[in-house]
Amino acid sequence: MAGYSGSKQEHAMRLRRIEGQIRGLQRMVDEDKYCIDILTQVSAATSALKSFSLSLLEEHLAHCVAEAAQKGGPEAEAKVKEASDAIARLVRS
Repeated sequence: MAGYSGSKQEHAMRLRRIEGQIRGLQRMVDEDKYCIDILTQVSAATSALKSFSLSLLEEHLAHCVAEAAQKGGPEAEAKVKEASDAIARLVRS
């Protein structure tokens, strides 16, 4: 079971809002809106995606990584490495 299963519906709603933001960006470009206004909305969409990813990462650490750590062994090491790599990708973006 995925670590986010308990909040799957909430995640889906957040992603739909983000999708709406992206569609809004498309409309702004189609309507030749002012560049700075578009960039402001890009920043908002980027922040929303980062917030979503941090929430998902938190749930992964609390569920998947914690469960593997309790079991110990190579699976725990692999989950910690996987989470560390995901954090590094988020920090670089």
